[in-house]
Amino acid sequence: MSAELVTERLTLRPWRIEDAEAALAIYGDSGVSRWLSPAMDPVADVSAMRLVLQQWMGEDNRLMWPAGRWAIERRDDQRLIGGAVLLPLPPRGEDMEMGWQLLPSAWGHGYATEAGLAIAKWALDEGLDEIFAVVRPTNNRGEATIRRIGMEWVGETDKYYNMRLQVFRLRASDLAAQGPHL
Repeated sequence: MSAELVTERLTLRPWRIEDAEAALAIYGDSGVSRWLSPAMDPVADVSAMRLVLQQWMGEDNRLMWPAGRWAIERRDDQRLIGGAVLLPLPPRGEDMEMGWQLLPSAWGHGYATEAGLAIAKWALDEGLDEIFAVVRPTNNRGEATIRRIGMEWVGETDKYYNMRLQVFRLRASDLAAQGPHL
């Protein structure tokens, strides 16, 4: 099960079945789902979202630590505004990918950067040497967030998810160079 991570404005916690309606507002939105890797159609309804959450929760229990999936809540109102992952990248699972998805109404407030930094710092503190983020070449918003986290572009590949992706990496030394504000 994923560890709970708390930042200044956010709580990243394990998903729950009762999150289905709020999660549907995220994963049912084509503006969100179009950027996901692997590709995912928008979730159609609350029942389908419950099934997705059940699948994610079951997968979370089988993942090797520190991999996991999180719901992202704002601390001030406990509103679920997104989801985040730290998962092995296919095809062999030797690289760990972090990612996040937010409600469109939550875009532009720095939540993705805050969540991404929390996951990165935690994962590297838990012993990972490096973590990756992958983004479609036309996802300028996602790439900007990745760069704000301090990740370094390392190239373009079709190795992951059978699609052309930009690859970014973050190592513990990169975080240390950013200073103590994390």
